[in-house]
Amino acid sequence: MEILPLHPEVALYLHAHGLERRFLKQIRLLKINVRYPSLRVEILEPKHLRIYSFRVDRKYRAIFIFRDSTHIEIIDINDHYQ
Repeated sequence: MEILPLHPEVALYLHAHGLERRFLKQIRLLKINVRYPSLRVEILEPKHLRIYSFRVDRKYRAIFIFRDSTHIEIIDINDHYQ
């Protein structure tokens, strides 16, 4: 699985919240296995849009989509408990 480059605003959010190290760890797991248990991948509502999220840490989640069968695009990182 290949992860497309992050949008500059997403990278800035990671930096501003000190999440780079944790995010990179989770990205390594995502590349190996999208269903890796600690990622806690879930499909978001409405399901027909096929937008997913995975856990960056206990507070933050990354929102992503599958561009095709081998490419993932991270479209947002946010506070899961807003």
